[in-house]
Amino acid sequence: MVDNPSSVVAEGTLMRNRFRRQKKVQTTPMAASLQLSARPFKPHFQSKSLSKPSSIRLATIRCSAATPPKRYSITLLPGDGIGPEVISVAKNVLKLAGSLEGIEFGFQEMPVGGCALDLTGVPLPEETLLVAKQSDAVLLGAIGGYKWDSNEKHLKPETGLLQLRSGLKVFANLRPASVLPQLVDASTLKKEVAEGVDLMVVRELTGGIYFGKPRGFSKNENGEEIGFNTEVYATYEIDRIARIAFETAQKRRGKLCSVDKANVLEASMLWRKRVTAMASEYPDVELSHMYVDNAAMQLVRNPKQFDTIVTNNIFGDILSDEASMITGSIGMLPSASVGESGPGLFEPIHGSAPDIAGQDKANPLATVLSAAMLLRYGLGEGNAAKRIETAVLDTLDRGFRTRDIYEAGTKLVGCKEMGEQVLKAVESQIRAAV
Repeated sequence: MVDNPSSVVAEGTLMRNRFRRQKKVQTTPMAASLQLSARPFKPHFQSKSLSKPSSIRLATIRCSAATPPKRYSITLLPGDGIGPEVISVAKNVLKLAGSLEGIEFGFQEMPVGGCALDLTGVPLPEETLLVAKQSDAVLLGAIGGYKWDSNEKHLKPETGLLQLRSGLKVFANLRPASVLPQLVDASTLKKEVAEGVDLMVVRELTGGIYFGKPRGFSKNENGEEIGFNTEVYATYEIDRIARIAFETAQKRRGKLCSVDKANVLEASMLWRKRVTAMASEYPDVELSHMYVDNAAMQLVRNPKQFDTIVTNNIFGDILSDEASMITGSIGMLPSASVGESGPGLFEPIHGSAPDIAGQDKANPLATVLSAAMLLRYGLGEGNAAKRIETAVLDTLDRGFRTRDIYEAGTKLVGCKEMGEQVLKAVESQIRAAV
């Protein structure tokens, strides 16, 4: 999550098709300094299609006529449930923060998940994937809902998300979990256990049991129906995620814990072998190994022992959600999914929450912070990202809370009002600078 605004922030930069090691710097938890490879900027839209921020008059004070604005195309995938509500808030914050740094965005909304099923009959239309691939970054809301729970697997909203990740070739999922001082009492753990937690889960995203083959249904020798899946990893899949994890740890506190089940699973035995071999390339990173069952226990026993965690797809899915609850609410946590090239996918880690959809009760801050990660990790726009992170802290400092993080003595607001308060906090940065 975000740290004190006075902290030194390592800015993300775009480079070409590979991760480059850099000197270790102090970072905020929201800005664990993973540096991405750059690619030449090629806009995919015309300037006449740009949406103008509501505070454009303020923005023009900062932008000289001699300096043309930077332009990026962003694919918005609101999805299902509360997705459209939180994406709307994040879009407005992204536009304003960007305008203050001379950045203009072209936004294109596309269907994915359940809404795409209703519109086109598939959870990820070809046009959606094409537009996403041609953009500079993708911001996703949430997918799924009770309406589609009984669908066959290939017609489930979640299948669309897996197809999207695969289509974008994003194999590394970065999930920060940090306990903000303003929300330490919202954690279900004792204050002395939760206070100061700041960790990053680096999850392999496109391999393992979710994608391994063979898979399916059959019958055993007794004629009983069975379902089976395959946990499989190739060396290149392990090596590339391990390298990202080591480089992430370098920019944080220099500690990396690799989580596996090497006492039972052959795939984990290979995982541990490859991660251990790579450690010699990163002498400034302290590597440790932990079985997944112990890691799950340690996350609630002593979460402060962790800095950076790297693990496979299914273990990362579970452990990152567990880590999120240490912070007090899953509605506060963003994530970034990146690859070696092409646009990244940025999304809150919460679900679609269909039970509160359309009721103005959702917490938009995870999506707002995902937009900050989009700026930092996807576009290399660290200054704009910091504006958003600082604004979220300021909004929490002023006591505004949605229902999931509300406590006595704070101000209960809905999704829209929380977004308006974040916008006010971004605007206040201009007045403070004058």
